[in-house]
Amino acid sequence: MTTTKQRLFEATLKLASDRGLAELTVDDIAAEAGVAKGTVYYNFGSKDGLIDALLRYGVGLLAERLREHADEPDPVAGLEALVDTGLAFIAEYRGFSQILVSEMWRTPGRWHETLRPLREEVVSIVKDQLQRVADAGRLPEGVQVSTAAAGLFGTLLVVALDWQVFQPTRTRADVRDSVLLLLRGLAR
Repeated sequence: MTTTKQRLFEATLKLASDRGLAELTVDDIAAEAGVAKGTVYYNFGSKDGLIDALLRYGVGLLAERLREHADEPDPVAGLEALVDTGLAFIAEYRGFSQILVSEMWRTPGRWHETLRPLREEVVSIVKDQLQRVADAGRLPEGVQVSTAAAGLFGTLLVVALDWQVFQPTRTRADVRDSVLLLLRGLAR
């Protein structure tokens, strides 16, 4: 990725965290990034093109990080590492995570068609890890892995943002342990 695109992504995240995506203009984004307005159009075609690319980029980063724990020998330890990694990502990219949460569950949302396959990609990573736990006989009978995966992904997003916005003095380890306490009721 070019430095210019990175600056445009960072400017968009900063501004969107304060005002939301709908309120942003190409002029605002270009000014925040310190580039000419035409630079946005040259790189992305439009504000919508920029936001579409930003969503793809951010979810791609999240997916890449979550996949790092797929080969953990103990599937429950892998699931715990996945939770910690998700919390770390959301803390690092709070602005992106706010956008993701607000746009993912907006119905009908402007970015729904972009986010649907991206959400499925992340949920499938969580699902694969939960399936490893189930295959090891460490999930209670009757747990639907696909539903649990979607629930865990949603829980991570909401709990992490709640931590960042309303409980910023808590440590990531404390938040992680709270989420894991819920999971331990699921994963024996």
